[in-house]
Amino acid sequence: MSSSTNVTIRMDENLKKQAEALFADMGMNITTAFNIFTRAAVRQGRIPFDVVGDPFNNPVNQAHLLAAAERMRKTGGIVRELIELDEDV
Repeated sequence: MSSSTNVTIRMDENLKKQAEALFADMGMNITTAFNIFTRAAVRQGRIPFDVVGDPFNNPVNQAHLLAAAERMRKTGGIVRELIELDEDV
């Protein structure tokens, strides 16, 4: 049987509460969830999910938002336009 050790991490208090509630709904505590994550990471040799940026903050979307804000500033009006999603982003 392997021995246990303590690991201390820091996270936002609200995030911790949300995670504890989610894991409780799954029938586990936060320690069990982190052990599952760590075992999967070690077994796969990587973070066991894709780590990606927030799509809202991609350069194409930000350019559209800045252009719309500039048009609103110049005209004092409301800008309405259909923004097509860039599937490559």
